[in-house]
Amino acid sequence: MPFFAELVARTDEPRRAFEINAAVLDAVSNGLPIERYRRLLLELYQIVWHFNPICATGASRMTDEHQRVRHYLYDHLHEEAGHEEWVVNDLRAIGVARETIQSYKPSMWTLGLIGYNYWAADRRHPCSILGMMYCLEVIASVYGGPFSTAIRDSLMLEGICGISFISSHATLDANHMATLRTAVDLLIDEGAKDSVLESAEVNFHYITKVFESI
Repeated sequence: MPFFAELVARTDEPRRAFEINAAVLDAVSNGLPIERYRRLLLELYQIVWHFNPICATGASRMTDEHQRVRHYLYDHLHEEAGHEEWVVNDLRAIGVARETIQSYKPSMWTLGLIGYNYWAADRRHPCSILGMMYCLEVIASVYGGPFSTAIRDSLMLEGICGISFISSHATLDANHMATLRTAVDLLIDEGAKDSVLESAEVNFHYITKVFESI
């Protein structure tokens, strides 16, 4: 079995725990009140801001054994550069000042997600970041479209104003998943594979808690 297929199968339970969580189901079906949506974007800003530094941490620790994965990350880092500003633009569109964004204190669940991913990339195994990427791209590509539509309708937003980050990543991450699959299938050693499996499970858990906390 290719490792990507194993990753999908062995992380199905935490993915489904996210999918059937009451807070997630309600948000995807009915959108969110403006204050909860603001809090969600404020939490997402922290995650997006740290995404590239976490990936860079992993890339910097990869030996030539994982050279092709490292080169994949170089390309992906370039593609993701500046995406936190998309979140800023959405927040400003729904009435949140930049000063509020910069002074916001993230929840313990967001801190746990960020802290785990830095630690795992630096101390567990640098390839663990592929598990983080898998989790985030599954959520964006599968649920981003319905969620952004529900938010737009519930808040009566115009076009993509206020939802540009989530709606754009619903499309972008569907394309990213194909390249991620290729990178994941490059892994052959069990230590790297185990770290990716653990990382995906942990990230699904924390993202679910972030939705609950808002």
